[in-house]
Amino acid sequence: MQHRAALSNMAAALPGRCGFFLEKKKRFCKMIVSRGRRFCGEHATMEEGSSRRIVCPLDPKHTVSEDKLDKHLKKCNSREKPRPVYYVENINSGPADGDDTLQQVSLSEQSRTQLESLLDKLKTAVTGLQCDVEDRVLSHSALQEELNNPKNGDSAHKHLKQQSSILGHLEALGLLGRGRCFVEFGAGRGKLSHWIHEALKTRDDPETQDHLESLDDLQLLLVERCSTRFKVDGKHQDVGVEFERLQVDIQHLDLSKVPLLTQKKLPLVGVGKHLCGAATDLALRCLLETPGLRQETGPPRKRLKTSEPAGPESAVPAELPGPGPHPDPRLHPGPVQGLAVALCCHHRCEWRHYVGQKFFLQRGLGAEEFSAFCRMSSWATCGLRPTSQDPPPRDPTSQRGDDEEHEPAEETDAVNGFLSAAEREQVGRLCKRLIDGGRIHFLQTRGFDSRLSRYVNSRVTPENVLLTAVPSSSLSSC
Repeated sequence: MQHRAALSNMAAALPGRCGFFLEKKKRFCKMIVSRGRRFCGEHATMEEGSSRRIVCPLDPKHTVSEDKLDKHLKKCNSREKPRPVYYVENINSGPADGDDTLQQVSLSEQSRTQLESLLDKLKTAVTGLQCDVEDRVLSHSALQEELNNPKNGDSAHKHLKQQSSILGHLEALGLLGRGRCFVEFGAGRGKLSHWIHEALKTRDDPETQDHLESLDDLQLLLVERCSTRFKVDGKHQDVGVEFERLQVDIQHLDLSKVPLLTQKKLPLVGVGKHLCGAATDLALRCLLETPGLRQETGPPRKRLKTSEPAGPESAVPAELPGPGPHPDPRLHPGPVQGLAVALCCHHRCEWRHYVGQKFFLQRGLGAEEFSAFCRMSSWATCGLRPTSQDPPPRDPTSQRGDDEEHEPAEETDAVNGFLSAAEREQVGRLCKRLIDGGRIHFLQTRGFDSRLSRYVNSRVTPENVLLTAVPSSSLSSC
């Protein structure tokens, strides 16, 4: 049947479609053609009398007519565009000392003795580490109707559960309220910001009923480096709330230069759902190491009515003195009030960006061990198949290889033979715990109380750990 279908596809192109036959796909091109044309723009060179098409010098993924090259270069999406004022190259990258000279060695190239040495170092480093992950699955009423909607499929339902729990954690921490600017890192379509807005718009709060329509004390800043289709932030432009999207890599984002944040100086709350690998560290640096940003040292401030004058206790605190030049404090954003970030893809972390370098060095570990632990961390979630030492699985349907959209790292053959699948999974969890311990240490040194929570069941997503932090007046060591 498949062979017969292939032959039918080869017979002729579909009406109104390109007549170029794709040998690799064994079918005709399906691109729409112009009236009176036989081939699409990409295969226009097949037309008699057409100009020669050449590879675009800015992006080899597409071609352009040679006689229209000059015109194309002026509007090509891959052309160099003017950089916005908040783009500061590598401002959140961290120190590059020794990073370029570090030789990446895969686990498959390590001997058994070397791997056992790494495991010993890992067990020693996590001994006495007070960074336990607690089970704390919460929810928020704003998503309840959508969670009960039978039209949502399994994938949509899983995302809604995660968004509902993140909002529940924000509310439990006192961060979900008006008078704030929510900065969503790795925003994608902007669904998390959408539900934050919905939760604050529909909240049954007598203090806010008078200005439900304006929401002029709420800002949502969405940060995403890629161009995203089907964005939801556009749906909120007509309700008065300030939604703004920045298409920039977190690595190069200087929040102190974002015009939206310097207008009302609202306190900042960082959020993110599945912020992959190094992006979490870049977001932490962006929030807490950007010149001009400050963190609050007390509990979240009381939200005032629009008609209530701000007292001295609600004023933005003066900036602490520090090294280097001091820009005009009137141009600074508000203080950092807290964060809630769902973690994932620890195997994508990078030593240069990692905020817990000091934490690792204090334990006698360095960039080489960090790189190895990052690779091992994928063992916790990649659904490894059992080795010959493992007993037969009781439930074959419990494999989790396709539960999460973020692909795991590879290199599992190196330990097959002396670690079972269950032991590898445990090692992966210890690696994640150690890496996250460095992030908690970083937050504590910046004056924040931080915790790790399993915010959803592992059946919803194997990457089910949420990092939260709020300012603290006393520091504790992790």
